[in-house]
Amino acid sequence: MTHTPHGAHLIAGERVSTAARFISDPAHGTAHEFSVGNPDLVGQACAAAEVAFDNFAATSREDRAVLLEAVADQIEARAEEITAIGSQETGLPEARLQGERGRTTGQLRLFADHIRKGDYLDRRHDSALPDRQPLPRPDLRMMQRPIGPVAVFGASNFPLAFSVAGGDTAAALAAGCPVVVKGHSAHPGTGEIVGDAIVAALALCGMDPGIFSLVQGGKRDAGEALVTDPRIKAVGFTGSLGGGRALYNLCAARPEPIPFFGELGSVNPMFVLPEALLARGQAIALGWAGSLTMGAGQFCTNPGIAVLVDGPQADAFVATTTEALQQVAPQTMLTPGMAQAYLDGATRMAKGQGVQTLLAAGAEDRAAAPHLYQVHAADWMADRGLSDEVFGPLGLVIRVENAKQMEKVARSFAGQLTATLQLDDGDTDLGRHLLPVLERMAGRVLANSFPTGVEVAHAMVHGGPYPASTNFGATSVGTLSIRRFLRPVCYQNLPQALLPRDLDMS
Repeated sequence: MTHTPHGAHLIAGERVSTAARFISDPAHGTAHEFSVGNPDLVGQACAAAEVAFDNFAATSREDRAVLLEAVADQIEARAEEITAIGSQETGLPEARLQGERGRTTGQLRLFADHIRKGDYLDRRHDSALPDRQPLPRPDLRMMQRPIGPVAVFGASNFPLAFSVAGGDTAAALAAGCPVVVKGHSAHPGTGEIVGDAIVAALALCGMDPGIFSLVQGGKRDAGEALVTDPRIKAVGFTGSLGGGRALYNLCAARPEPIPFFGELGSVNPMFVLPEALLARGQAIALGWAGSLTMGAGQFCTNPGIAVLVDGPQADAFVATTTEALQQVAPQTMLTPGMAQAYLDGATRMAKGQGVQTLLAAGAEDRAAAPHLYQVHAADWMADRGLSDEVFGPLGLVIRVENAKQMEKVARSFAGQLTATLQLDDGDTDLGRHLLPVLERMAGRVLANSFPTGVEVAHAMVHGGPYPASTNFGATSVGTLSIRRFLRPVCYQNLPQALLPRDLDMS
């Protein structure tokens, strides 16, 4: 099915156009015109969200669950249009987009089920003790309440799961917070269709259209206006370290600082322990090559670094990885800018201290080919630039002298989204020794698998210490992500008639 974009912003249910326009840059197919966002539009969207907040925050969990399910239904009703224009804009294969759409709608339905149960409210009650000595205790009740309108920045690499109706938006709506989305200019047509789906769902549910707005495109001023608007009470962001840090600083510098939940960058190291390397080094190398190049390496959980003990088994691992990567054809990246940034990163890597190039290739237009490098641990630790993320299918092997140096390398990493242990039974003692280091480093620790592929589930953590994310106590994936947009409120001696209905625990 063909979708011709209307090119307008969605401000509280209304399509609003601006005179300034930008043209999309699709990987293939027709380019389209879209309105350019500006601070005035952002202000209108934030004002509508503030007006909608009180009533939306007071809706029942059932009503919000029905809304989330309606959004999922409306997205599925536009499935063919989303896949078609999404593939044109991003160059991602249709199967990948279909899977991502399923993840997006599945997440919405999971959140609906989760809030119906009410456990996320963390309700607590300390009964009054009027006769307690030396002082009586009042009646205390506590639960989580929505914080206010939330700003969401769409991600470049996930046009559905981390964008207009992705994890941040789903979590905020589940919590009872209106959302203003700043759409990503890499896939504005895809974002537009999904935005239309949310608008339709709100109308079907008879809810205030100010609960959702989408501002497309725009220069830096639109993003800055969004995070500094006094009506916005939290920000969700997935993107680059530089861009995210700039927005984080703006949030912190506001007269009323607000939380900035940013996922910024990660190299996701994989530690291949000696017994596992000896027993199945070839299989691990092949798996790493596949994970490294999945989706042209454009995953935030791309395992960009492998750490292993030097020796013949390491030589074999490197040889197998190199051969496997040589068989991977160039893949289209999401934007020309990302393809250029990938090549720039590969060039920097090749110039790093003690770095040996094992595989390198050029790029044509938006197509990126794998790069592979290796370095000894001492050189890697001496050149901190080698730990910077290169967004694309690039891998670095770090050779360590022994288990002791492997631990030293592990302790030198900054915060990561994931850390992986490849280990066999004979590696248990070393794995037990490394685990506390990896727990401190990463939000998710894996064994004998690869981190690409983030399960949307109750126990998932997609976050980690800085610079993986700006809030180590939060996750942007899974039901725990809803808690980012809630805050605890204690009700002391309030009469039953005034208590929020969700505090009725009878």
